[in-house]
Amino acid sequence: MNTKGNKQTARTNWPITILLIIGCLTIFFPLYMTIIIAFKQPSEMTNDIAGALAFPSSWSFSNFAQAMEVTDFWNSLANSVLITVIAIVLAVIIHSLAGYAIGRSMAHSKVYSFIYLYIVSGMFVPFAILMMPVVKLTAQMGLANRVGVILLYTVFYMPMNLLLYSGYLKNIPLALEEAARVDGATTWKTYWSIIFPVMKPMHATVAVLTALGTWNDVMTPLVILSGTDVNTLPLAQLNFQTQFGTNYNLAFASYLLALIPILIFYLVCQKQILNGVVNGAVK
Repeated sequence: MNTKGNKQTARTNWPITILLIIGCLTIFFPLYMTIIIAFKQPSEMTNDIAGALAFPSSWSFSNFAQAMEVTDFWNSLANSVLITVIAIVLAVIIHSLAGYAIGRSMAHSKVYSFIYLYIVSGMFVPFAILMMPVVKLTAQMGLANRVGVILLYTVFYMPMNLLLYSGYLKNIPLALEEAARVDGATTWKTYWSIIFPVMKPMHATVAVLTALGTWNDVMTPLVILSGTDVNTLPLAQLNFQTQFGTNYNLAFASYLLALIPILIFYLVCQKQILNGVVNGAVK
């Protein structure tokens, strides 16, 4: 019986294994191409597959230095970091407060249930529909700058973050808040002293999701910051695309440089992300 049980335990689920292998290839192959093209010289770029997949004849960092010069890397990096960090802080504070107020009130109030559904429905509105009204309003309000971009990100990511925070709150027992009220704590103090620290996994999840969307976004800075001297990294990388072609070597080197900060941020937060996503998905 033990032998039969061991054989059943050792069986490999080949369909799932094959799917996982294919999934890994779809992730690592583009990354491999990005790295080798970033280190190649333009003269090494060929039209045949073997030449495209081959390693560089000599690994050189000249593409990275030139890409940093073309994109004004440090200035663009500073703008991207500033916008992303402030957007994350505002998202964690404002969206968690909204998620707490709405999530705890939906059970006994149809008004809060409507507000919740109204805000979450914003996830289904494409940016293309909002683009022209947003551009006009920000210009009229004097927000065609970094402040306007940060405020827009705070609004755009609110539906998803509200959904996550409200779902995560269902895993936090009401007994904690009731005990705090018995001890004389106000709702404000209860939230900041008890609820906010408990939601640390969801804070990490929201921070990473907001950072990824903000860091990689092109359209919002493009339409809002157009005509200004402010460039984010995605905007600066458009310099590699011209009417007559794209300098892939410099572009891919720039992509790798832009990948490093957000990758480091993800690795710092990744321990909390899985718990936050799983618990936040509770209906």
